[in-house]
Amino acid sequence: MRIGLVGKPNVGKSTFFSAATLAKVDIANYPFCTIEPNVGVAFVAARLPCPCKDIRAKLEQEGRIEPASQDDPRRGSLCEPRTGSCIGHMRLVPCFLVDIAGLVPGASEGRGRGNAFLADLANCNALIQVVDAAGSTDLEGNPQGHNQTTEVAQSRVIEEIEFLGLELDAWIAGLLMDGWVRGVRRVQAEGDKGLVSFIHERLTGLGATLQSVGFAYEAFRSEHTTLGSPWDWDLSIIASLAVHLRKALFPIHIAANKFDVAPTEVLDGVVANGCIIPCMADVELGLRRAAGANLIEYTPGSTTFSFSDSNALNEAQLKALAHMKERLEANAGTGVATMLDTVLFDELEHIVVYPVQDENRWTDGDGKVLPDAFVVPAAIQAKALAYKVHSDLGDGFIRGVDGRSRRVVGADHELQDGDVLKIHAKS
Repeated sequence: MRIGLVGKPNVGKSTFFSAATLAKVDIANYPFCTIEPNVGVAFVAARLPCPCKDIRAKLEQEGRIEPASQDDPRRGSLCEPRTGSCIGHMRLVPCFLVDIAGLVPGASEGRGRGNAFLADLANCNALIQVVDAAGSTDLEGNPQGHNQTTEVAQSRVIEEIEFLGLELDAWIAGLLMDGWVRGVRRVQAEGDKGLVSFIHERLTGLGATLQSVGFAYEAFRSEHTTLGSPWDWDLSIIASLAVHLRKALFPIHIAANKFDVAPTEVLDGVVANGCIIPCMADVELGLRRAAGANLIEYTPGSTTFSFSDSNALNEAQLKALAHMKERLEANAGTGVATMLDTVLFDELEHIVVYPVQDENRWTDGDGKVLPDAFVVPAAIQAKALAYKVHSDLGDGFIRGVDGRSRRVVGADHELQDGDVLKIHAKS
């Protein structure tokens, strides 16, 4: 799963990326600070408690284990994650985050990184556009000063959102025009079905499916009911088709960054093709680094934090952290973890499931408790999960066993969020 971070230069993309992944990247106040895409792993909290909570409850009930002590660093968690972590039964699961080099107007015509930038976008499952909610930069990413009026900041936010859409529209329209004459010949033989097939072939590299192209084409045709034959369409009509295709292929979710220094009501009336969430990437980065240095206790997504030992901090550190705490509480969190959670689980409709080798103890072959947590599409079937674990398990799939009910399930059994599954396969 790859989530791309995109947007004009100097809006805080690299800060957002670093805050989410704790990767060390260049963060600077000039365009194209990021030239090649940085790829890191962001850990997102599963929405349901880790199943190791059920294991602990059972062991405590049977008197085989004492309740977790107050000084337990893992707050009762018993699992042994191969990736991520689990503290207090909050399981962190991985997804790839890609910080794509800054976009400028004209990318579809080769300006900036041009097609290299657009190709990076095509390799992502979802896009988060980081925008400057404070309106402190122009469309090229050049600083314009803070303390903008609501009207100015809002117009710049809308302009940012629209220009990325326009670049993608122009890119898709260009792909359609290349070979359009050949494509419309298929309409003469096959009708609209032939045109949809042609469009799908042209846009396969962008992740297009026949279904997504079909939905976009139907929406386009419902808006344009008297177009005539496709071989008579001019550039404006093909551009309109590109808009519908872009909305189907590239839902763009908006991280309204620098929200803490943005004018009030800046997002009122702003619309996008995806969710819009206020963010403070610089605050999140500062808090996560402070937590990593054991100066504070902070959980990403929280609306506050506590000091580990305020006596160990100097006056400057206390002042900086107190200021961040004030901003955190005033804005109900930094929005970074909320953004990733919303995109991964709501917009991409994914869940977390736990494959095991022992359905009774929920362990792998080495006896490790719940070492694997897979982020998979909602309602994935048991056999499809088997393939994600290992191709041999998929090829030799016999049956699955639900770890909680011990019920035998077939290849087409649909998994739910938090399920534990044992996979039986031919060796």
